[in-house]
Amino acid sequence: MICDFGDVVVVPFPFVDIAAEKRRPSVILSHTAFNGSHGHSICAMITTAARSKWPSDVAIADLKPAGLNRPCVVRWKLFTLPNELILRRAGKLASGDRDNVALVARKILA
Repeated sequence: MICDFGDVVVVPFPFVDIAAEKRRPSVILSHTAFNGSHGHSICAMITTAARSKWPSDVAIADLKPAGLNRPCVVRWKLFTLPNELILRRAGKLASGDRDNVALVARKILA
């Protein structure tokens, strides 16, 4: 499945131990052109952050379009994932949430 920046997807974690996998939400950080031409997508984890907080966490304000049912944050634990491991698209970050993710990405990577 080829997704685009801001898509919330469900992926198996961890990627190496299929017997112990759990399905977790992630957000796609790369654009469709990159994802299609490389066969991989750049992703960040989405977590409830119930036991920890990172200074760079981005709270997801609009849960419904993202396909999330409880408060979550985008956490800057990044990974690349073969597109065929994306199990499904759960939703898409609302424009304000996408803008916030892009802003923090620019601050981190500038």
